[in-house]
Amino acid sequence: MKHRTIRGTIQYTSKKPEKFGQERGREFFTLTTQSDGVQVMHAHCEIDDEPNVVRDVVQSMRQDCSPIDCSVRLSVGDKYEGSGWIRVTDTYAECETHNQRDGRITQRIELDSPVKWLQSHPIVGDGILMKLYDLSQGPGKTFFPDIMLTSPDHRGATGPMLFKLNGLGIQYVGEEEIVIQAGKFRARHFQVVDTAGNLPEEHPPYNLWVTADDDYLLLKAGVDGYMQTHYELTEYQIIGGE
Repeated sequence: MKHRTIRGTIQYTSKKPEKFGQERGREFFTLTTQSDGVQVMHAHCEIDDEPNVVRDVVQSMRQDCSPIDCSVRLSVGDKYEGSGWIRVTDTYAECETHNQRDGRITQRIELDSPVKWLQSHPIVGDGILMKLYDLSQGPGKTFFPDIMLTSPDHRGATGPMLFKLNGLGIQYVGEEEIVIQAGKFRARHFQVVDTAGNLPEEHPPYNLWVTADDDYLLLKAGVDGYMQTHYELTEYQIIGGE
């Protein structure tokens, strides 16, 4: 088997005082790396907070995590919200989608420079996003423009459709040992910062830890501010790659 697949589950819990430690959702994912270096992410995401969100994403990326294509199907409040397909080239991004608010939409956005990341909102994808940071510069912060979203909503509960973000910052804190439900890991600690700009609302501070290897597997993450959410890898397995 030439391709390699990581399969796992991420638990969503609340850090709000009145709901502290309560499960508020879950994510089942696979990350398959092909022999040509392309990685395909499958993610089924469930958010229980009302109105509940069920999202299914299939997204392919190059080794530098830049997007190739993506499909999203979304339900909000147990009702169909939208579905769509996105393709990204070096010079333009295109989308064919249908959603409850706007009906059928065709988008084509011309690009001055290639898109570095397409945020389709699975939590496991947030770990992959950290590949953008150049570890050779050590701890520090880098701002990345040329980011696109499938929804500007923090829960990814609208659309799907293409939304161009002004950019975001990634701050690398350093390596540390952590223990989570899935086991003990050597982890890299990152923070997502500087998200203010053209989002409807600035994203609260976001800390995340990924495996200290080439997988960048999301181990745990937490959002402060009004969200007060926690995400943690509970189980995983690696298949193939020999």
